Amino acid sequence: MAESIEFVPAEYSHKTQPESTAQEMLRCGPADIDRLADAGLPFEVRSGVRHFDVNDLYNLGMYSGRGNTQPELAFRMLFRFAGRPVDDLLREKTWDFKVTLDCVACEGEAPWRFAAPDAARFGGRVAGGQAPQASTGSAHYQAKVTTLGARTPLLSAQLRRLTRDYLDSGYRWQMIPVAMQADYELVHALGATSCIAASLLLAERFRSAGYRAEAKRGWFCGVLGGALDLPHACVEVVDDDGALKTVDIAKAQLAARLSPDTGDFQELCLGSIYNKVIPSTACGNASFGQHECGSRQPVQVRADIRSMQGS
Repeated sequence: MAESIEFVPAEYSHKTQPESTAQEMLRCGPADIDRLADAGLPFEVRSGVRHFDVNDLYNLGMYSGRGNTQPELAFRMLFRFAGRPVDDLLREKTWDFKVTLDCVACEGEAPWRFAAPDAARFGGRVAGGQAPQASTGSAHYQAKVTTLGARTPLLSAQLRRLTRDYLDSGYRWQMIPVAMQADYELVHALGATSCIAASLLLAERFRSAGYRAEAKRGWFCGVLGGALDLPHACVEVVDDDGALKTVDIAKAQLAARLSPDTGDFQELCLGSIYNKVIPSTACGNASFGQHECGSRQPVQVRADIRSMQGS
């Protein structure tokens, strides 16, 4: 199992999960953890207890083939919608959107910068959503965000070819720290990929082909009951018809891994929009939030996004 993934390099790794968590996530015992460590699973020993990077544990579980690990069960639940008719993804949907920004090493009162939802870019709307005021420690943002889907498939044969080339390249999707995802050349050199890294690379290839393209961040919503901030990104590109299209390359790749019955959803990811994604103003390798207090520690952004009743 350990040979099947690329572990997070030391410069990006944060080994915060104790061995008890590793056993729970992977549904295994101490002897299994010993074998994984012997096979190369990185760890640090603190107070006599081995600690692991949560991304490494997630990837081990996801590709274990056991069928009962926490990552495998979560993945199947996360993408169960992808095998259903896509019409439900095209209708208007409203979300109760709440975000908490935490400056964990705050150095005093200062303004906040938050990459707010930008649903209007694709026909949606935002109600409320006052920008956070200057403060210390933490800040909050709340709005009602309405999204909708639309079938706007890529028309350009060149854009479709570049997208298909990427999907056929054999990169393996893995859970990767956001800071490492921005280092997309390193990620792909390891044979791995992720939504941010894939979007940054594909946007670069689109631009090299003469198209206006940019990787943009947002939120993937309506999964696991909400209260889950997924580091989502896609490519926004101006197609041959002059319209702005989205290529959700990672979701197409993950859906293909889940089941061959997800073909309609995979096609929707290649140019169209769907109502489970809330776009933001952040570019692909930027943080959702910043606090201008002078702290060098990144702001922690926690999103709680829930479907509103009746939508």
